[in-house]
Amino acid sequence: MTAVEKTTGTRTAADAVEAASEHLLLLQSPEGWWKGELQTNVTMDAEDLLLREFLGIRDDGDTREAARWIRSQQAADGTWANFHDGPPELSTTVEAYVALRLAGDLPGADHMARAAAYIRGQGGIPATRVFTRFWLAMFGRWPWDELPVVPPELMFLPRWFPLNVYDFACWARQTIVPLTVVAAVRPVRPLPFTLDELYPDYDVPRQAKRRTGWDAAFQALDKALHLYERRPAKAVRRAALRRAADWIIARQERDGSWGGIQPPWVYSLLALHLLGYGLDHPVIQRGLDGLERFTIRDDKGRRLEACQSPVWDTVLAMNALADAGLPTGHHALERAAEWVVREEVRGPGDWSVRRPELPPGGWAFEFDNDCYPDVDDTAEVVIALNRVQHPPAEPAIERGVRWMAGMVSRDGGFGAFDADNTRTLCRRLPFCDFGEVIDPPSADVTAHVVEAMAHRGMADSLLVKRAVVWLLKAQEPDGSWFGRWGANHVYGTGSVVPALIAAGVRPEKPVIRDAVGWLERHQRDDGGWGEDLRSYRDRSWVGHGASTASQTAWALLALLAAGERGESVERGVRWLVERQRPDGTWDEDHFTGTGFPGDFYINYHLYRLVFPLSALGRYLKGS
Repeated sequence: MTAVEKTTGTRTAADAVEAASEHLLLLQSPEGWWKGELQTNVTMDAEDLLLREFLGIRDDGDTREAARWIRSQQAADGTWANFHDGPPELSTTVEAYVALRLAGDLPGADHMARAAAYIRGQGGIPATRVFTRFWLAMFGRWPWDELPVVPPELMFLPRWFPLNVYDFACWARQTIVPLTVVAAVRPVRPLPFTLDELYPDYDVPRQAKRRTGWDAAFQALDKALHLYERRPAKAVRRAALRRAADWIIARQERDGSWGGIQPPWVYSLLALHLLGYGLDHPVIQRGLDGLERFTIRDDKGRRLEACQSPVWDTVLAMNALADAGLPTGHHALERAAEWVVREEVRGPGDWSVRRPELPPGGWAFEFDNDCYPDVDDTAEVVIALNRVQHPPAEPAIERGVRWMAGMVSRDGGFGAFDADNTRTLCRRLPFCDFGEVIDPPSADVTAHVVEAMAHRGMADSLLVKRAVVWLLKAQEPDGSWFGRWGANHVYGTGSVVPALIAAGVRPEKPVIRDAVGWLERHQRDDGGWGEDLRSYRDRSWVGHGASTASQTAWALLALLAAGERGESVERGVRWLVERQRPDGTWDEDHFTGTGFPGDFYINYHLYRLVFPLSALGRYLKGS
């Protein structure tokens, strides 16, 4: 009998696996997919109201329900954070405040006064990020001349030239291109109220920051572009705007979105509207209608998902159920496999700019995102389909493996959406303060590729060996790995260790022992693992934070892969078993997913179920 069985009475790890499996199976759609809510912060809802105000389509009922949700997320000090239990965030608080003003909340109301006091204390509107001030400029509450210039002539830069649009990550380029249109048109549609209360009671001194190197060069470039904006070459500007519009329209997805994510979706609608596309134009209408699919309405109010993750959620669920012992021919897995195969991306996309000879394949994150399949999803799809008895999937798997292999970067690692998207100069541009703008190789994505290739019997290939070397070099001095798409070193380490073991690295090797030691040192007193998202900016948080179900599972997956069966594993399993809800899932308010490290975070509502199920299932198989 294990320690878990001894300490939890009649509740065992097997009981927890059975309950979690039943709950997960009940969540499967009739079409075969799974999708949990993808929760972010209230800027999604605030910007949706601002978009509708700008277009003249804001509905009183939707405004009232969105405002109810935004208020529910406000902290006691009047602020809004970017993740659960996180610190106040100035720009998020400003956008939420403006949205509530649109909803009719008056500055004198207690919750509004507390928010305004915080905003003023942090330097007010002048201290917000560039994107927040772009929104305010569109409503006449910030001068366009005091924003960085983003000229649409950027579209004419050839693909070999530094800072062309393909030097930016897919999510950034999809946002920047429509933003160039908005910045060129410089619209002003005044709000029905001022925002004077969001400025400090004193003049904020503007200290000239001495810049050197590239920062000085970009500051000089921005000044020159401001001069150009006063009298742009009319013919060139018209041609640039046309090219931008064509580029935007060509990338609208079947569901009306752009990239299946909120920021480029919103800015693309704004850009096309400003270029004369009416609200009844099919492109605009499809874009607005598509937002409804991303809208959640319940007793908490109205809120928008920044993105949806059905492919990712589905293959994680398939892997979890396989780990739990569901037969490979089970109808739920068969149905899921059929749906996943239909979601394969068979056409070219922006990735082919850097890999023009590579045949298409792979999978995207969302229901509709054919321009941007990604390596991470493709790797997890390959693993999931490889574990199911579904012969029709084999050609799709082969295409996915070929495409994934072709997306390797020069250094042997893998980014998410593009190969060799590593020009760090992009981060220096004055308007790039909204999060990561490039897509370099990361430990978690590279690890998933290694694991997928190992599942296909390719562990001895040169591709995998180079990726393993990349991972070995990426290990932190403390034994962990940085987590690009999940929080943070617990996720990175939980991804890499199983991949290295699958690739043939022996458990007794120093790289594995160092990782195991790091995990054991960071196990919390309650037996779980947690890492706060502040670890992306403050290293004192690395490996530290409230225990969560998903992060505890990631740590266990690494330890189990490394052959550990001692006290740390037993305590971690006990934490999961004891905290399982009666319905078979787990509570998890904390965000453990990452959009942009340090700036944008995600609470994947299915993570709290699929990863614990995988960990407990693998624990039982090894008992």
